[in-house]
Amino acid sequence: MQRVSEASVTVDGEVTGQIGRGFLVLLGIAADDSEKDIIWTAEKIAGLRIFEDAEGRMNLGLGDVGGAVLLVSQFTLYGDCRKGRRPSFVEAARPEVALPLYQSAVAELRGHGVRVETGRFQAHMDVRLLNDGPVTLLLDSRRQF
Repeated sequence: MQRVSEASVTVDGEVTGQIGRGFLVLLGIAADDSEKDIIWTAEKIAGLRIFEDAEGRMNLGLGDVGGAVLLVSQFTLYGDCRKGRRPSFVEAARPEVALPLYQSAVAELRGHGVRVETGRFQAHMDVRLLNDGPVTLLLDSRRQF
C-alpha cells in the first residue's frame, strides 16, 4: 500500500476509481487466503496511522485526514521470478476464489467507515498516483504474528 496525495484507475478510457488523500492498496490474494486474511488486512488498513500530525509524527489515520482507499486487485504481486525468465503465478488465487475475497475486502473496509474506490477486477488498468512521502508499506496477513 502507498500513502498518496491522489490516485486513480482508468479502464478503457473510463475512470473507475479516484481518490484524493489516502491509500492506494494493491491487493494480492494468495491461493490459500481466506476470509480471515481479508478481515485482518482490512482492519489493519483502516486503523493505520501514517499521516503526519502537527508535530510531523505519523500519528493520524484515514478518518483524521478525510482520506479514502483506492483498492486495486493485483495478482502479479504473487509472481515468483526465482526460476527462469517468466514469472510463475501458481501462488496467486484463481479468479473464482479471488473475486469474492476482493469484494469482501471492499465491504470490510467500508464497514470500518472507510470510503473505498476500486479498479475493475481482471481488467487491464491504468493506475496513476502521486505518492506522498514516499510512504510505501507491505501488509502480509501471513506475517501478522
